[in-house]
Amino acid sequence: MKRFLVSACLAGVPCRHDGRANLVEAVAEMVARGEAVAICPEVAGGLPVPRVEAEVQGGSGDAILQGRARVVGADGRDLTESFLAGAHAALRLARAFGATAAVLKARSPSCGSGAIYDGTFSRKLVPGDGVAAALLKRAGLEVMSDEEFSP
Repeated sequence: MKRFLVSACLAGVPCRHDGRANLVEAVAEMVARGEAVAICPEVAGGLPVPRVEAEVQGGSGDAILQGRARVVGADGRDLTESFLAGAHAALRLARAFGATAAVLKARSPSCGSGAIYDGTFSRKLVPGDGVAAALLKRAGLEVMSDEEFSP
């Protein structure tokens, strides 16, 4: 049986920056069956719910991991360390659970896979991954967004 790490908001946990969830029934059912484990990397990194909206500036998750970019809140505060801590917490949980794949929230600065917002808070997308998605991919997990996932 394939085991998954999933974004907690997709499992129905109200942990988005605005305090809401992005429930995907199939993801919640996987968690309930024990096929998936849920985490919000941003909360795991110490950020509150609700919290200021954040975007990656200067690149993508890979650039964050290389120290060449940062995650910034809409209020201008540098949140990079919290995002890195959350990404590493997600990787530790994935390894402990034996996950080989991840279903993560599209476009998130933590969980986005393939496209994230460009850092200008204008809702413009650019190619790239969020911080946790990039770290999970580096570790060899198959990472897909909730929009790509098909149960």
